[in-house]
Amino acid sequence: MFNFVESAEQKKMIEKATEIMDKYVFPNEKYMIPHRGLPDDILKPLQQIVKDNGLWAGHLPKEVGGMGMGFVSLGLLSEVIGQSPIGPYVFGSMAPDAGNGEILVHVATDEQKEKYLNPLANYEIRSCFAMTEPDVSGSDPRTLQGTAVKDGEEWIINAKKWFTTGAEGAAFAIVMVVTDPDADPYHRTSLFLVDADNPGFEIVREVPVMGDHYIGGHCEVRFNNCRISKESLLGKRGEGFKLAQLRLGPGRITHAMRWLGVARRSLNEMIAYASTKQDGEKTLADSQTIQNFIADSEAEIQASRLLTLQAAWKMDQGDQARKEVSLIKFYGAQVLNNVIDRAIQVLGLHGLTPNTPLEGFYREARAARIYDGVDEVHRMVVARQVLKEFQSKERYYEPTTIQK
Repeated sequence: MFNFVESAEQKKMIEKATEIMDKYVFPNEKYMIPHRGLPDDILKPLQQIVKDNGLWAGHLPKEVGGMGMGFVSLGLLSEVIGQSPIGPYVFGSMAPDAGNGEILVHVATDEQKEKYLNPLANYEIRSCFAMTEPDVSGSDPRTLQGTAVKDGEEWIINAKKWFTTGAEGAAFAIVMVVTDPDADPYHRTSLFLVDADNPGFEIVREVPVMGDHYIGGHCEVRFNNCRISKESLLGKRGEGFKLAQLRLGPGRITHAMRWLGVARRSLNEMIAYASTKQDGEKTLADSQTIQNFIADSEAEIQASRLLTLQAAWKMDQGDQARKEVSLIKFYGAQVLNNVIDRAIQVLGLHGLTPNTPLEGFYREARAARIYDGVDEVHRMVVARQVLKEFQSKERYYEPTTIQK
């Protein structure tokens, strides 16, 4: 039986998070620097407030300073903090650090946890994840060309990567490269930990992209005969694809719920403006067109929310929920874009100015249909799974022919 009522603990969490957002986060958005976030003298005190209230790092277990909660609770918290571009940073739950932390929790050695996970979990350092390459499809990690070759007690990495989010200022990278080129596509790659001060690690440039909200930019990086110790292997050799998927599933839950926070805030901006903007003797909110915008947005937000929480619930039951995760990825991204677009349409040119959060949301939202797997790939995953489920049914369905 599905239960759509938040537990007492979840309600308390949402109330606390909402209070912190209203009192501390929204008022400090004006200090955000594009691609660099909040200055430390503003960010650190806000993070301490979150820690003092027990809402820090909802994606991590308690033993490393996180909240140690399930995916549904994580999703509910992400919906609240996602309303602001600085919210996830203030609450210690922002990509790529969140996903990297999840990998480290599962497979890092004690030494790797001490060096990388513990300071990352406390936001003493930042990280990046180097997977996408310029010469192959960014949506298919099975086609990667960068390599790591064993040389005695060391590995030598040579690879060209780009759109490596957060690389500028990161203390280390988790890099995905080919270690076994003759293996099957799912076991060709491995993950490695590479310190940013390694002489073989080079940030070529920050690739200019739409949007301002990701700290450290989206960078082109190169690994030039980058020598690392054998202890830098993360997990087992040949597990790169598996471990990359490990970070993407939970990441898509938090992405989708943060998008809902943005969509809800955008809808609120639309309603607030339409309710006060006069059009003759009436307000814009009296217009049937505007009411249609509001109704469509509310329907899409609620549908996306239920899809996402269902996926989170299944993951809490131990199910990988691959079909559901792909569903929320492409559907949630479209809802996000739809709602922001309608809000800007209602506000008109005012919605295109930095006087509201909408224009920043709009520039950032377009990428949601691309990162962590493009819409088309997720649609393919869903369709294949639906076809597989249909064909596995004991009863065979034939096309219906109606005789007239």
